[in-house]
Amino acid sequence: MAQRVLIVDDDTRLSAMLADYLSGNGYTVHAAATAAAGLTDLGRIMPDVVILDVMLPDLDGFETCRRMRVVSDVPILMLTAKGEETDRIVGLELGADDYLPKPFNPRELLARLKAILRRRNGSAAVSRVLRFGRLEIDAGSRSVRIDGDECVLTSYQFDLLVALAENAGRTLSRERLMDTVKGEALDAFDRSMDVHMSRLRAAIESKPKQPVSGVTV
Repeated sequence: MAQRVLIVDDDTRLSAMLADYLSGNGYTVHAAATAAAGLTDLGRIMPDVVILDVMLPDLDGFETCRRMRVVSDVPILMLTAKGEETDRIVGLELGADDYLPKPFNPRELLARLKAILRRRNGSAAVSRVLRFGRLEIDAGSRSVRIDGDECVLTSYQFDLLVALAENAGRTLSRERLMDTVKGEALDAFDRSMDVHMSRLRAAIESKPKQPVSGVTV
């Protein structure tokens, strides 16, 4: 079954070009020109991944990302303005899994989509539960619980937590984590790993009882 891609971008020419390109590579593509339509399609289509532009006519991509995260853990690739580091950081803080500055090469976008889906599908295919004190990580169902209560993480944050859990007790550099989780080298000016780590720490340390032991983030 072809994997479903939802494009949320008011640039209809770009969306049509991407739809043609991705369809030619085996994906089923749906496009929405507004945030409202994208949020509706998220529940209707149940996409495997979302391509979300920052600039939308009704809601901006940041608020749209935040609202998507309330109802879904679908991987989100945000399209940002070239050189706008702030946009990229804000998008990651709100739950995006990756970002791509405009203009971009469609081949790079395809490569990033494949990497996102490979991480998600690869982790889902492994049936095992990792436990560290109060923390329980179910790789098969891609769920995390603290004291039995579910902890909501983005797809990237989950993969990052699994990488840390599988290397518990070891010191991992930012470069090693990027290579393990994302499958690519870390750019010297790339702050995405710091943002993901900060968000992951906030998520799993939000419970007030006592610190989660065994996994250092």
